[in-house]
Amino acid sequence: MNHLLSISCGALACLSIAGCGGGGGGSSGNSTTATPSTPTVTVPGAPGIGAATAGNASASIAFTAPASNGGAAISSYTATCLGAAATVTSTSVSSPIIVGGLANLNPYSCSVTAANSAGTGAASAAVGVTPSASSQTGISTAAILCPYSQTTANITLTTGVIATSTSSWVCSGTQRTLTANGLPNHVIGTFPNAHNPTAPTPQVVNFSATLTPFQAAANGGARQLGYALNGVKFDPGTGGTCPSTATTAADCDAIGTDTWRLEALGQTFFSFGTDMNNAHVQPTGAYHYHGMPEGLLTYLGVTNANPGMALIGWAPDGHPIYARYGRTVPTDGNSALKVIRASYAVKSTPDAGRPSTTSIPMGVFLQDWQYVAGSGDLDDCNGRFDVTPEFPGGIYHYYATDTWPYFPRCWKGVVN
Repeated sequence: MNHLLSISCGALACLSIAGCGGGGGGSSGNSTTATPSTPTVTVPGAPGIGAATAGNASASIAFTAPASNGGAAISSYTATCLGAAATVTSTSVSSPIIVGGLANLNPYSCSVTAANSAGTGAASAAVGVTPSASSQTGISTAAILCPYSQTTANITLTTGVIATSTSSWVCSGTQRTLTANGLPNHVIGTFPNAHNPTAPTPQVVNFSATLTPFQAAANGGARQLGYALNGVKFDPGTGGTCPSTATTAADCDAIGTDTWRLEALGQTFFSFGTDMNNAHVQPTGAYHYHGMPEGLLTYLGVTNANPGMALIGWAPDGHPIYARYGRTVPTDGNSALKVIRASYAVKSTPDAGRPSTTSIPMGVFLQDWQYVAGSGDLDDCNGRFDVTPEFPGGIYHYYATDTWPYFPRCWKGVVN
C-alpha cells in the first residue's frame, strides 16, 4: 500500500502538493502557484492651475486634477502662496482652495500640488494674486477725475489737416461715461506712412464703466478695450497674422486670418508704422495706442526727468490705468518711485507649428509670450493692488509697461 501511495502521489504532484507528504516536508520546488505582483504607485502629476481670486487677507486658488494620479487615488491638494515675507499653505480635497492669513496689498505667487499614498507630486504652474480688504466689495472711484475734460487745438493729423482734440468724462449714478472725438491731445507721427496708409480722422467715441469696480471669479477677456483720458483707445493687439510657412514679412498681412498673431511692438520683423507714441491708425481712421503713450505722459507732466504716478485712463471693468511708474513698496505712498516691470517673458521653446525661428525670431507673435509669476511687479493682467496719489488707501489698478504686454490683455474685474 505504501508503494502504491508513493506512485499515486508522484503522479498527482503536478496537481496538488497537499496530496503528498501532508506533514509539509515536500519539496517547494514542485509548486507552480505564482504570487500576484503589486502595481507600482508613483506620486501624482502636477495639477493644472486656474485663476487666483483675491479676497480680504486671502486668496481662492482654482485648479484642475493632474492628468495622472500615479496609480492611486489623490488624497489631498495643497496650495502654497509665496510672498516676500512669508509662505502660506492650505490643504483641501477639491478646487478651489482658500488660502487665508495673507497680508493685504502684498503680491503672492501661488501653486498647487497633489498627494496620494506614494507622496506629493510636482507643483503646478504659478499664478499671481494680491489680496486686499476691498478685493470683493469694490470701492468708489466717483470722486476721481470726474468730471474731467480737455480741449486741445492745433493738432496736426496729416499734411494740411489741423484738428482739435476733445474728451469729456462725467459720472452719473453707477457709471463713468466718456464722449470724445478720438483725437490725441499731443504731437503725433506722420500718417499716412510707408507701413500705415491711413490718416487719423475724428471718431465718435462713447464708453462707460462702473464707478465701483470689484474683482470677478475669473479673468475676463479684453474684447472691450480701455480708453485714455484724452479719448484715445488702448488697443495692444493687432489684426496682423502670418501663416506657419512664413519666412519673410511679405508672407504676412497687416489684417489677416492666419494662426500666428503679430505684435505691433517689440519686434522688427513686421512694421505697423507706429509713431513715437507707440500708436498708429486703423483703417477706420481711429488713432490708437499699442503701448506707452509718451505724448500723453508729457501732456500730464510726466517725463524721465520728472517721474510720477500718472493715471492715464480707465479700463472697461472700472479700474484705473497708470503708466510706467509705481511705488517700490506698494503699501507705502512715501516709498521711492520705480519703473514697474511686467511679469511676462518669451517662451524658451516655440509652440508647435510656429514659423521657423531662424526666419522669424521669438517675440514677434502673441503666442511667443507667457506669464511668469513673480518675475516682475504685476499679475497676469498687468495689474496690482497698491496705493496711488488718487487712492491713498489703495486700489487694484492696471499699468502701461515698457515691455510686453504693454497694456492689459485681460481684466480682473467685471465688465458691463
